[in-house]
Amino acid sequence: MRTLINLFLALLFTVTTITQSNAQSEVLGAWKSTSGGTTAVMLVTPGYFSITEYDTAFKSTLGGTWSGSSDNAGMTTIEFNSADASQVGKQLEATVDFQGDQLVTTLNGNKITWTRVDDGNSAMTGVWQITGRETNGAMNAMKPGDRKTIKILTGTKFQWIAMNTKTGEFFGTGGGSYTFKDGVYTENIEFFSRDNSRVGASLSFKGSVNGDKWDHSGKSSKGDPIHEEWTRK
Repeated sequence: MRTLINLFLALLFTVTTITQSNAQSEVLGAWKSTSGGTTAVMLVTPGYFSITEYDTAFKSTLGGTWSGSSDNAGMTTIEFNSADASQVGKQLEATVDFQGDQLVTTLNGNKITWTRVDDGNSAMTGVWQITGRETNGAMNAMKPGDRKTIKILTGTKFQWIAMNTKTGEFFGTGGGSYTFKDGVYTENIEFFSRDNSRVGASLSFKGSVNGDKWDHSGKSSKGDPIHEEWTRK
């Protein structure tokens, strides 16, 4: 299967074309590509993206910010790369072709077809960063810094990533599908970098959103009680 860097460049190509055609919303959401038993999932929110590869176990992930321009170029800044920390902080530029409801990208003669999973149409779509955690009965604010944990959500898919954008360190990730209904947020895990035995698990939490604040409580994948506050970036 093509490498993550090829997938990454394909995303850059897509960003350019969508921006150029003033149809940027068409690329937002979750996309999937499979080959030889390996699955690649691409999540695209306004200004942020991630790409993850996994088969029976997690393989690698990368992502960061993106923007389009009017000179046939799309630009991204890598914030995490589990396979190559030296890529963190770097910017790359490329161009692309986008066709219909599928992303069809060609790189060095290799055609990649992405199938849409969702169109990012959800009140939760975006990037959320953990900004508070309850300890000893009190919610403690977490100061923004280079080390951070974010969660990317599209219409039906999620991914969390723990990283250090200054050092390039990657601490872990997990993701899959989610639902958020009647105050219950449920995650169905499809990949988990730290412990593959958790794939297939379903975790439910109490949740409420007030503006750009998301109150999140329940039990972690380890079974530990958690109460967190996430803020939309």
